Amino acid sequence: MADPVRTAARVPDTGDRGWAAAPMAALCADADGVVLALNEAARTLFPAAGPGRRLSDTVADWLAGAHDRRAGEVVRGEAGERAFAAHPIPHGEAVTWWLVDETDARVAQDALVREQERTAFLSDASAALLGSLNLERCMEVAARLAAQHLADAALVLAPTTGGTYPAVSCVRGEEPTRSRLEIDPDDLPGLGEALQGFPPVPSRWLDPDAAPGWVLPAGFGPVGSIVVTPLPGHGVPAGALVLLRRGDRASFTDQEELFARLFAARAGAAMSAARVFAQQASITDTLMRELLPPSLEQLGGVEFAGRYRPARDGERIGGDFYDVHSAISTEGDESLAVLGDVCGKGLDAAVLTGKIRTTLRALLPMAGDHHRLLSLLNRTLADSRDARFVTLVLASARREGATVRLRVTCAGHPPPLVVRADGRVEEADTHGSLIGVLPEIESAGADITLDPGETCLLYTDGIIEARGGPLGDAMFGEDRLRQSLAECANMPADAVVERIQMLASQWIGRGAHDDMAVLAITAPRGQHLAAVGGHGRGRYTA
Repeated sequence: MADPVRTAARVPDTGDRGWAAAPMAALCADADGVVLALNEAARTLFPAAGPGRRLSDTVADWLAGAHDRRAGEVVRGEAGERAFAAHPIPHGEAVTWWLVDETDARVAQDALVREQERTAFLSDASAALLGSLNLERCMEVAARLAAQHLADAALVLAPTTGGTYPAVSCVRGEEPTRSRLEIDPDDLPGLGEALQGFPPVPSRWLDPDAAPGWVLPAGFGPVGSIVVTPLPGHGVPAGALVLLRRGDRASFTDQEELFARLFAARAGAAMSAARVFAQQASITDTLMRELLPPSLEQLGGVEFAGRYRPARDGERIGGDFYDVHSAISTEGDESLAVLGDVCGKGLDAAVLTGKIRTTLRALLPMAGDHHRLLSLLNRTLADSRDARFVTLVLASARREGATVRLRVTCAGHPPPLVVRADGRVEEADTHGSLIGVLPEIESAGADITLDPGETCLLYTDGIIEARGGPLGDAMFGEDRLRQSLAECANMPADAVVERIQMLASQWIGRGAHDDMAVLAITAPRGQHLAAVGGHGRGRYTA
């Protein structure tokens, strides 16, 4: 037993009342690990401790070990169900340990870390979910993230289409699997309501043993708990999320269910955005179908070919367009080719282009009189609220024996160029007013005869005004176009437009440019006129 006089001499002078009433546990031990003194809080925390007893026999191992090591810094550990930080205060060879209860602070810190991790996960999940506007891909990402971070397996269901439910299931550590399920969602309590956007059923209300077989992945084993939560979309439900945990794991807590709903909100928003994008893309494709380029071939024994490049390479339509129609006429088999340039670029110009094309189609019975057709079109545009204008060139083509007879009329548009069989290039003598600017227009047409192998080229100003070259600031120009066209003598119509468009594109390089369109009308060489008498319609609208 320790010497009482020696023991008392080594107890720190803390003051009887302050030492006894201190809210923090404090105990003093000598260099041999023998307790010299402790206050009431320490007696409550370590009931076996007392003066003369060894620390190693009466207090937590982490505290006794720190004293034996002469630890000079704060050490941390648990006593009972509480967490403490022990602060050493040396007194010669003795040390007083003050134990500060950090349980609440540690719980708060752990909660903060968990919340930070969850926030980071939700942020990363949102980025991954919104990384694709493909609905099936979005469902795969949602299922994989849910299985990896929220449960052991996940099932993502989209609203029914045609009596079946698009579904993606995923087990943690495996790849997602797509399927279409012919199911009754009410077989799983809460699923039918979730698919309709109603609030989720608490997990504790769901019996895992009653889950239908189609919910469980192959070889998953017994289910311990289930969460069913809706995937809310933009105004309409985007689907439902089912989370599964195996029987050997703890059930979902209320906090975990809340976190699952936060994830589901982000997954539902992403799926809804993907579905809206798909619907809009489908509508856009339907509306654009009439504006996209079908191939142009022979019509009435005349070769037609066209090429178009929009001002913005990512777009498919713009303000330049061309059409080729079988004219409604009692005078024989005549075709009407139209090439135009609407003021502006992009979608707005394309909308006006569609109106003009529709109007021209309605005016086909008047195709035999170019001036009248252009006057009626001008009146239509002048009466509209759209202040933009259009330039046009019309070309009526008729096969006569081995030659092709053309009547061409320009309305504020660059006149067509004709390349003869010997390489000479001529400009058609036609001019006229812009369409949609003045109440009345003027126009003067020209008659052209094409011998076999000769071509009449209609083009928009985007070709001759294309800037590029060695310094990037020189226009392609009409002279360069004439020279390029001279090299196309006796070429088929398709080869002519291909070469002209290629040369203009090479001149531009990667520089900015306007819409560019070309349309070639060629008298075929030889006698292989498979399309003579044909009435197929070709149309390409930019």
